[in-house]
Amino acid sequence: MKLPILKRTAWAATATALLTMFGTTPAGAADDAWQKVGDDFQGGVSGIAFEDRTADGAGVHALVVHDNKRTGQKRLSRITHRQGSDDISPIAWDGPEPSDLEAIEAVPRMPSEYLALASRGIVYRLKVVGGTATVVDYAPLPAIGEGDDFESFALVSQNGNLAALWADRGAGANRPATLHAAPLTFASWGQPQFGSVTHRAYRAAYPNDGATRHISDISVTDSGRIIVSSAADAGDDGPFDSAVSEAGRVTVSPAGRVRITLAASPAVLGTFPQYKIEAVECLAGSTDALLGTDDENFGGFVRTAPFCGT
Repeated sequence: MKLPILKRTAWAATATALLTMFGTTPAGAADDAWQKVGDDFQGGVSGIAFEDRTADGAGVHALVVHDNKRTGQKRLSRITHRQGSDDISPIAWDGPEPSDLEAIEAVPRMPSEYLALASRGIVYRLKVVGGTATVVDYAPLPAIGEGDDFESFALVSQNGNLAALWADRGAGANRPATLHAAPLTFASWGQPQFGSVTHRAYRAAYPNDGATRHISDISVTDSGRIIVSSAADAGDDGPFDSAVSEAGRVTVSPAGRVRITLAASPAVLGTFPQYKIEAVECLAGSTDALLGTDDENFGGFVRTAPFCGT
């Protein structure tokens, strides 16, 4: 059933009012916290990478990827997010055109360089200057399994070493997400190269219906906390549901060994009924995460939430 935006807003307002009577307010019920950055299915936010802060320090610049598949449709945009307003502008794509981009991450210690991930497991190394993203090189993820569908990618830098985290998103009760981690280096010609892969199964605590994507994005705090989003998607017109949780921790040893420790019971940090969160990015120098949604026919929305403290 199609749920127009006006009806969705009315639903959220009603839910907030009813739950307030009982002293409880859902994290996702206050629609005014979300700011719209896309009007339709081409404008959803599938991944976010922090660029820098605005000159006055009151806002952030970030790159967002879109999961468009047809030639000529936008793949990448830049948003300037401030409380109460967002500006968004397209970024030109120079190089082999990907299909279905789902995540993007800034490369530590490499200014203006990013890795973007397509759903089938191709990683694109990008150089972003002004309004153009140039493909430096690309490579497949290691250990791609049958039926894998990737929506998440994160980088962690510890002890002078770099590691990547990514996950098959999973699907409902019978297919948990599989969280992978591996050391990451770059060949002299620019191609991403992955070391030995470790993996862990992960099930979201919320949402937990038959359409749950257990991991729809990943971010890692400076201390190594693994923050993930999970989402339920009943179709292009919803209804949607999502949450952000603390899944566990990651460490990278001085020798470059990557270790993932997942929580026995993931801590749900916030729930967001009627929104499909596909992007979570811990903002440098802040306890805030910037969240983005791909709400299909309803477009894309962003907001911040204080999920990234130590």
